[in-house]
Amino acid sequence: MRLEWVLTPTWPAVSTVLLTFWHACVDGTYLEVFGSSLRRLAIGYLIATACAVAIGVAMGVWRRMFLLFEPLVELLRPIPSPAYLPMAILFLGIDDGMKVFMVAFASFFPILLNTVSGVRSVDPVLVDTGRTFGLRRLQIIRRIMLPAAAGYVFTGMRISLAIALIVTVIAEMVAGNSGIGFYILNAQRSFLVPEMYAGVIALALLGFALNKGFVALERYALTWHEGWNAATT
Repeated sequence: MRLEWVLTPTWPAVSTVLLTFWHACVDGTYLEVFGSSLRRLAIGYLIATACAVAIGVAMGVWRRMFLLFEPLVELLRPIPSPAYLPMAILFLGIDDGMKVFMVAFASFFPILLNTVSGVRSVDPVLVDTGRTFGLRRLQIIRRIMLPAAAGYVFTGMRISLAIALIVTVIAEMVAGNSGIGFYILNAQRSFLVPEMYAGVIALALLGFALNKGFVALERYALTWHEGWNAATT
């Protein structure tokens, strides 16, 4: 039974939205919609992670690298990622390359800053011990600094994962013809109100699932990290 307290075409019944959501799940609509979004998100996120960890380690280890990149990072980092969309469209067009770039650019800074902080917070005693045993600089980075900074890196990656999903949706809304962002915006433009709300629910569940999956991965990785810490103390 419906109370019918609100009678407006812009606020459909919850049962209608849930039924629309269920039908879209059953007929494979969301599988297709999320497929393109997740592909763009994954590529941009992995590129950002690889670049941010590499540059972050260099900035944390070598002071000259830190002094070289730190002003540029602090200049670009405060600018909201959507502000780069017009320039990204101008130079890269509206294809997947632009969306991947936006995701990578937005995801880059939290991972970078956390990596730098993690590397610079490594106990100097551990580094000196490695040198005593004859480890070279790259060996110290790989065997001591990266394991010790793993907690910081994972924290930055978790923050960036949420940012990557947000930017993916924004890029698809502004300049896209596929993906969950385009799906929600197209439903709104076509006045398919139940489909629009159902898409928002699906997006919320996707974000929840991504976070839960990453937390499980982080827990597994940091279990090893805690064992490594116990072995070094």
